[in-house]
Amino acid sequence: MKSIRMHNQGGPELLVYEDAPKPELQPGDALVRVVATSITKTELTWDETYTDCEGRPRIPTIPGHEFAGIVDTLAPDAAGVRVGDAVYALSSFCRNGSAAEYVAIRAEDLAPKPRTLNFEQAAAVPLAGLTAWQALFDHAQIEKGERVLIHAAAGGVGTYAVQLASWKGAEVIATASAGNHDFLGELGAAEVIDYTRERFEEKVEDVDVVLDSVGGETQQRSWSVLRRGGILVSIVSPVSAEKAASLGVRGAFFIVEPNRTQLIELGHLIDAGTLRVIVGAVLPLARAREAFERGLAGHMRGKIVLQVAAAESAKA
Repeated sequence: MKSIRMHNQGGPELLVYEDAPKPELQPGDALVRVVATSITKTELTWDETYTDCEGRPRIPTIPGHEFAGIVDTLAPDAAGVRVGDAVYALSSFCRNGSAAEYVAIRAEDLAPKPRTLNFEQAAAVPLAGLTAWQALFDHAQIEKGERVLIHAAAGGVGTYAVQLASWKGAEVIATASAGNHDFLGELGAAEVIDYTRERFEEKVEDVDVVLDSVGGETQQRSWSVLRRGGILVSIVSPVSAEKAASLGVRGAFFIVEPNRTQLIELGHLIDAGTLRVIVGAVLPLARAREAFERGLAGHMRGKIVLQVAAAESAKA
């Protein structure tokens, strides 16, 4: 099969478009013919990209962990899907990913592709959508009327977080460059702060939740805007328990996990027109290096998607 692989740990310059063996199935797995996969700009820096689930080196490695495609083959004990189903999913980070014509994944992690989306759009949902869902609902447990500050709101995770928090009835405050203010207002942000010209901590206070997808100085400055009892949820770096305790607030850091039930809920919101999917660009699989370079350059709305196959050729 055609794939994108890395033979050493490093940056996008090491990505190679080449032939690779089809994945071998484990009990409970499904083999999916990938139509489209989305990239996460930081995944080439993750330890999990280069190790298996027991922590052993995994080289060469195939990146990409959110995708949409067609179920091709089922292993023994696989349940919940049938051959020919159109699906989307977030796959395990410690297995070879979906920047390839085929991916092996636990069948229980596959969800029906939202019917109103094409495969390229559906591939942009799982990682970013699940991250936003789990941050807001599992960790922050936001409620109607709460005030939520979302950093990097025009990015892959941010666009879903703005919409989901607004859908839940929260007051959404977003940070983004000036060119994204109207766009984020359309997604549900009540206020947008231009981080290039203003310090958000001078514009907002007493928020219930901060969603941090930036880290570093932005994370440190975010503590001061929380009300007592509020929570800072980071998806990029661990938070200081000591700092949180000293301020009478909470902190959480997590790594997104596959979740079929939550993907089904996201699909319902998408098909109902409640949740918009933002795709910044679609490139062919062979241009994966360019896709990662564009992602690392930043300032793109939504996700970058790699088209692996034409939808027609992927039909069972």
